[in-house]
Amino acid sequence: MPRPTVAQLTYGSCTVILSTLAMLLLSQTSSGPGIGLVVVAAVALGVLVAMTVPTPKPSRAPVARSAARRPASRRTPVPVPAPGPTPVPLHAPVSAPVPASVASAPEPVREPTAP
Repeated sequence: MPRPTVAQLTYGSCTVILSTLAMLLLSQTSSGPGIGLVVVAAVALGVLVAMTVPTPKPSRAPVARSAARRPASRRTPVPVPAPGPTPVPLHAPVSAPVPASVASAPEPVREPTAP
């Protein structure tokens, strides 16, 4: 089981403290079982909040290492454009390679909303 992150601990603790205070003030209970029930509910709510905090995804180290291992002799020089205005085509093809991690990612469908 992975250890909780700092964000999970912070959000969970704040939720327990604030929800306990709010429930005790709103319920105005003074009996032992009532206070126990409020505390159990606050801890359950704190655990739920801590588990739903998004965790950072691990970085993909093989992609970074493969780019770092590439020898400098394979790099192509970038042409410097001549000074002055240069016409830019509206639909220029992209010649850069797409990394495998980006190419396989699902992309949402974007449709026009108005005609």
